[in-house]
Amino acid sequence: MELVVRHQTTYHYTSATGQVAMLLRLLPAPLDCQTPLQWEVTVNDLPVGSFSPNAFGDAEAFIQHRTAAGDVVIVAGGVVRTQDRMGVVSGFAQEMPLPVYLRQTSLTTPDASLVGLARSCPGQDALTRLHALTSLVRERITYAPGTTSSASTAAQALAQGEGVCQDQAHIFLSAARILGIPARYVTGYLLTSGDDQAVTETHAWTEAWVNDLGWIGFDPTNGICVTDHYIRLCCGLDAREAAPVCGSVSGATGIVIQADVRISEAATGAPQQMQQQQ
Repeated sequence: MELVVRHQTTYHYTSATGQVAMLLRLLPAPLDCQTPLQWEVTVNDLPVGSFSPNAFGDAEAFIQHRTAAGDVVIVAGGVVRTQDRMGVVSGFAQEMPLPVYLRQTSLTTPDASLVGLARSCPGQDALTRLHALTSLVRERITYAPGTTSSASTAAQALAQGEGVCQDQAHIFLSAARILGIPARYVTGYLLTSGDDQAVTETHAWTEAWVNDLGWIGFDPTNGICVTDHYIRLCCGLDAREAAPVCGSVSGATGIVIQADVRISEAATGAPQQMQQQQ
């Protein structure tokens, strides 16, 4: 399958800024499950070409405006050929040691309820338990936009029983690590039919390590392993480390962020419009 993507993020400042610094993770890597055929990232129409691998092996670029700036418009997009590999994600040029992905973060730190969720997953092997965990998270957390924020933790989302894909991914990560399974947060794009509200935002899912298989992509929001409908951008221990765009600004009195993602199958050319998860 060939997928066409256009992802625009606009930072509108209500007053002139003194300095803008941003870190961009908007370049999909060539992997066994995806091949970028054409891709470009621009900031205010100027191409960004200074990408280099970070500690997780994902490409990132740092941009900085030292003089007064108005709106900053970041556009990433192109064409990516994808393959369905039964959830297996491989072909990484660089890898972190597996024990790193056993670390909990401030967003995934477990409480008694999360420990109970993890230990309730049936199965004698890691793969079976991970599939069970995917189903449990989907059953326990109702997709409900606006009920959590980017600062919400896995424990908080589990307690209230609702959230968005970020929360479902954090709960999965916390539980997998409790079980001693390395797991990481993944940000990317998902082609959908548009009928399911749960995937009307820039998407987040997880990858967990299974011996003899490697990294397997699990999407607890949809209760499945990743397919050729997914494009992987970057990963981290949680959402903060896998943000496709992050940065800071000085001198502005207010900031309005607008994000728009359009993705379609190349053969159809009928784009879907999605809003980036905040």
